Amino acid sequence: MSVLVYTESEKGNYKKNAFEVASYAREVADKMGTDVIAISFHADESETLEKYGVSKVLNVTDPAYQTFNAKAYASALGEAARSENASVIVISSSTDAKYMAGILAGELEAGYATNVVAAPESTSPLVVKRTAFTNKGFMYTQLNAALNIIGVSSNAFGTRENPVAGKVEGFSPTVNNDHFTVKSVEIDQVVGKATIADADIVVSAGRGLKGPENWGIIEELADVLGAATACSKPVSDLGWRPHGEHVGQTGKPVASNLYIAIGISGAIQHLAGVSSSKVKVVINTDPEAPFFKAADYGIVGDAFQVVPELTEKLKEFKAQNA
Repeated sequence: MSVLVYTESEKGNYKKNAFEVASYAREVADKMGTDVIAISFHADESETLEKYGVSKVLNVTDPAYQTFNAKAYASALGEAARSENASVIVISSSTDAKYMAGILAGELEAGYATNVVAAPESTSPLVVKRTAFTNKGFMYTQLNAALNIIGVSSNAFGTRENPVAGKVEGFSPTVNNDHFTVKSVEIDQVVGKATIADADIVVSAGRGLKGPENWGIIEELADVLGAATACSKPVSDLGWRPHGEHVGQTGKPVASNLYIAIGISGAIQHLAGVSSSKVKVVINTDPEAPFFKAADYGIVGDAFQVVPELTEKLKEFKAQNA
C-alpha cells in the first residue's frame, strides 16, 4: 500500500503545485502509516521532493512523454499505481491534471474528489473536505472505492517541509500509440512573467481601465508585487488583453493568496472564478459595484490615481526593507 502523487514540471523544473501536492500526500501517508511515491515526467533534481516527504520518485524520461498528453499520462499513472500498490493518488487542480483525472479514474475504476481544501478527516473510510456551489460552501465527501484520487485546490494546503530519505528511479511505462492520436502542435506560453496558475498574487483589471494603452499601470504594480496579470472577460473579448489572462468561471480559475481587482464591477461569473482567493482587494469608482460585497478590502477611487500611488508606496516600502 502507498500514496502516489503526480508532481508536475515544466522544462525540467518542478512547478509550485508539485511541492504542495507532495506535502498533502505526505500528510495522507502519515495518517495511513505508509510511504509517498511520486511520478514525474522529464523532471530534473527529483531528489528535491525528499524535502516534502517523498520516499521514492519514479522519473519518466521516454521522449514520447516530453509533452503533456492526458491519455498517455493517465495510462502511465495507472501503471505506476498498480506497480506500487497505491490506494490513494494525489494530484493538483491544474488544467492538465483535471483533464487527465477523469481518464485516470475511469481506467482504474477509482473514486475522484475535486477541489479538496484540507487533509482527510479520516482515511478509513476516506473522507475529504471540498468546496461546493462555486466555492460558496463546503461539503464532506466519502470515497468508497479501493483506489481513490484526490484533487487538491491550489494554495489550499500549502507547502510543508517534512524531509525523508528518498531515492530516484527511472520508470518506463508501456507506450501505446493509440494514446498519442492527439498531439500538441504548438504551445504558446508567456515568457518571463508569473503565471496565473502558479502566482501567489494576481493583479487583474477590467473595462474601468478604458483601453489597452492604459495597462502599463497594471503591469507596473504587478512587477513590484511579483504578481501575475489578469483581466475580466469583456477585456479579453475586446482584444485588449490575451485570452490566456481571462479569469473567472468561463476563464481560468484563481486561487491566489492575494487577488487585486481594478476597475472590475464583479459579475457573478467573475466572482465564482476568483472566490477561492484568500484575500481580495477591490479598487473601483462605483461604491455600489457588486465586487465590494465579496471583497476583504475595498478602495472607492479612480484607478488612474490610486494604482500609481499604491505602486510608489510599495516601491518605497520595498526599498526601506530590502
